[in-house]
Amino acid sequence: MSHSNTPHGASGRKPNRLITEQSPYLRQHAYNPVDWYPWGEEALARARAEDKPILLSIGYSSCHWCHVMERESFEDEETARIINEFFVPIKVDREERPDLDQIYMDAVQLLSGRGGWPLTMFLTPEGEPFYGGTYFPREDRFGLPGFKRVLMAVAQAYRQRREEVAQSVERIGQALATLSHFKPSGGQLSTQDIDAAAQSLAKYYDEVNGGIGQAPKFPNTFIFSLFLRVWRRTKEPLFAQMMRHTLTKMAKGGIYDQIGGGFHRYAVDSAWLVPHFEKMLYDNALLARLYLDAARALGEQEFANVARDIFAYVLREMTSPEGGFYSSQDADSEGEEGKFFLWTRQEVRQIVGEELAPLAERFFDVTEEGNFEGRNILHRTIDPPEAARLFGLDETTVVKAIEEIKRRLFIAREQRVKPERDEKILAAWNGLMISAFSEGYLALGEPRYLQAAQRAFDFVMSKMWTEGRLKRSYKDGVARFNAYLEDYACMASAALDLYEATLDSAYLSAAERLAQVVLDHFADAENGGFFFTADDHEPLITRSKPVFDGSTPSGNSEMAMALLRLHAYTGQERYLKEAESVLALVSSAMREQPIAFGRLLEAADLYAEGPDEIVLVGSASPDELKKWLRYIGQHYLPNRALFAVDDTSSGSGFVPEAAVGKTKVDGRLTVYLCRKRTCSAPQTTLEGLGALLAQT
Repeated sequence: MSHSNTPHGASGRKPNRLITEQSPYLRQHAYNPVDWYPWGEEALARARAEDKPILLSIGYSSCHWCHVMERESFEDEETARIINEFFVPIKVDREERPDLDQIYMDAVQLLSGRGGWPLTMFLTPEGEPFYGGTYFPREDRFGLPGFKRVLMAVAQAYRQRREEVAQSVERIGQALATLSHFKPSGGQLSTQDIDAAAQSLAKYYDEVNGGIGQAPKFPNTFIFSLFLRVWRRTKEPLFAQMMRHTLTKMAKGGIYDQIGGGFHRYAVDSAWLVPHFEKMLYDNALLARLYLDAARALGEQEFANVARDIFAYVLREMTSPEGGFYSSQDADSEGEEGKFFLWTRQEVRQIVGEELAPLAERFFDVTEEGNFEGRNILHRTIDPPEAARLFGLDETTVVKAIEEIKRRLFIAREQRVKPERDEKILAAWNGLMISAFSEGYLALGEPRYLQAAQRAFDFVMSKMWTEGRLKRSYKDGVARFNAYLEDYACMASAALDLYEATLDSAYLSAAERLAQVVLDHFADAENGGFFFTADDHEPLITRSKPVFDGSTPSGNSEMAMALLRLHAYTGQERYLKEAESVLALVSSAMREQPIAFGRLLEAADLYAEGPDEIVLVGSASPDELKKWLRYIGQHYLPNRALFAVDDTSSGSGFVPEAAVGKTKVDGRLTVYLCRKRTCSAPQTTLEGLGALLAQT
């Protein structure tokens, strides 16, 4: 079925300026009666010329409440009339312009203590925020003022109470400036600091349902990734237990698409049952990696299967014909939230047939009354062994029957109208997915995962790399917008992950090329760390410095990680120094509020521990090399660095200091494991290497 991006409410209206934009989100608003502008000089110049405040509305195409606010307010002629008369309205896709989103999201959080999308901000003609919120309903409800009332009050304040507006601008401006002005403090973190951070994060753990905190519940990938690192070092059973419990609960819950694979954005309840139904590329990239790591570290085959299903979903639904990965799928279809994913009991019975229906209903908890507005979100309440006992069957029969049930439901679901898909290809999110597929190839040995990673990498570096710089977004044959720090950082990490999957030095060179742009154009020479935007980016009201990890890694976290890994591979001190400057910038903040720095704590862990350098000495056939890499890839080694040294030629690439002069044994490919400048005895068998890896 089609994945259209039809503008909403297009009947008989003339389009506004958004009709020429690439972004599916902006185009959805192209037939609103609101006189929308995209962000740019034309809109800002008009605001200045007419001395009108700007109504800035920021959202994204798969955002459910953005669609609700559009239907209620931006499609409403009376609301549009007020907006057009008193404001210059600007629409922004947060995925294309995360630089703007970061600034104005910070502003709304300073104003109201909460954030989210749609983001609704009121700005002076200079782009300075003075009032804002997130979703406003059409009329007063949910304890929120109606949008028309807000518009009239803001318009009146701007015209008649300029002094108050100026005070608000100054107050918010000062607060925004301090957010980006970290000063180096508190020295580097030790492994004890990192373990203490993990212990303090464990206090937020939900012992009943897994995960961090209560409803709404997000996967918090980086926190669990940190738990796994700390468990590997300390062998503290609590961390393994939290990991197992959470990943099992999520995979059984409604947040996971039981029929088609892939995770929804988050759960609105604490038991992972009712999701916000949109699916984001970045969540699935990060969760695939987390499930792979947990499968390897904890020996859980079921977790590897979840990763496989995520990859199958991304290859099927989220990969463009040219090889890049699409951004997201909507929560709504046919104007209804979750409609594509919901089932009635009657539908299930009809599709799977009388014989399989009792098992399907019990296994996926399908009832007459349903668990979501009269219909059923499929989730698993029992495991195959339990089902086998209940139905008096053997386990193999049950597993086969469940596969058949899923197959029939999938085929039936494919006939439905699919949620709309945002077909923008974003550099940063592609980087995350390339990393996941590269790791998937090493861990699971599926050649198609490596092919997917290489195709996407080639796509970004050929279609989105021009004149020595990266672009943020690609759609309809056009690459647009200067790339941000996170784009370079995630693509540099992706290049390193591809290097580890292939040992092809072209990927290492690409990682260096990407890092060089960051060092030249994003670095803060005065205080350390990196800015969100390059030094030649359009001037905005503040040049922010992203350090907080949310659903995706902050640009500084991912860049610190990439630089530490580059230092391991090249021995170049400048990479280490720049990574240290990021860690020093927020080391005391990381100790005080670790919940905001999950990915940066992982980078601090690599810094404190140092890499596990695996050095392969000697020439080997491609097949033999692949066999060794596959074997290494089956082990959980979060601080891994791989080196292939051909002992027939000196200087074929960088060799870790400790491994210089190491030779092969008996003419065979020989492996050394080096940590903290000390190398193991040489190993010429996989078993010998396995024994060494078990000790790390």
